[in-house]
Amino acid sequence: QVQLVESGGGSVQAGGSLRLSCAASGYTDSRGCMGWFRQAPGKEREGVASIYTGGGRTSYRDSVKGRFTISQDNAKNMVYLQMNSLKPEDTAMYYCAADYRPCYLISAGAFKYWGQGTQVTVSS
Repeated sequence: QVQLVESGGGSVQAGGSLRLSCAASGYTDSRGCMGWFRQAPGKEREGVASIYTGGGRTSYRDSVKGRFTISQDNAKNMVYLQMNSLKPEDTAMYYCAADYRPCYLISAGAFKYWGQGTQVTVSS
């Protein structure tokens, strides 16, 4: 059974940084995909970043490019999202997701496994 547990959320001022962590227990595939998504109140969930666990290839939504970095530590079964230069529009619940398929085969955020989320609030 795969379980994803996020941590690291919190409240920061605009321009600040946070590092989200996702602990993935029971997820041992080295050629799958892990990603971060977010959902703000009244808005649809959107993909933030993804990483191919087999080679580290990453992908980002345009609005976070240059500010966010997704990384992995396969030995610890962890995925991270380093968020710098945070903006109020980054405020949302952030979710970790995982799937055994490569990232390019997963459409519209249809990951199989999801965490419970961690809240990020950025004040101006």
